[in-house]
Amino acid sequence: MKIIVKKLSKLEINKKNIYNWPIWKCDISEFDWEYTEQESCLLLKGDVEVISNTETVKFKAGDFVVFPKGLQCKWKVYQPVEKHYLFG
Repeated sequence: MKIIVKKLSKLEINKKNIYNWPIWKCDISEFDWEYTEQESCLLLKGDVEVISNTETVKFKAGDFVVFPKGLQCKWKVYQPVEKHYLFG
């Protein structure tokens, strides 16, 4: 299970209609999380580190991230997060 982090062009963002996805916000914190579905998200704000049994991934504002279904991890939020997200 690998976390994918990449940059999308404005065209790709518009094509996926990401700015119409729901928004989730989180303050500086640490918490455990398990993904029961795949999640795709675009960070508008924030600085985050996600740690799983197999990898540690850092991402920040402007990154597009895909978390695989079944991933168990710990989120470390260093700067408050605001992101568009979509499950499934």
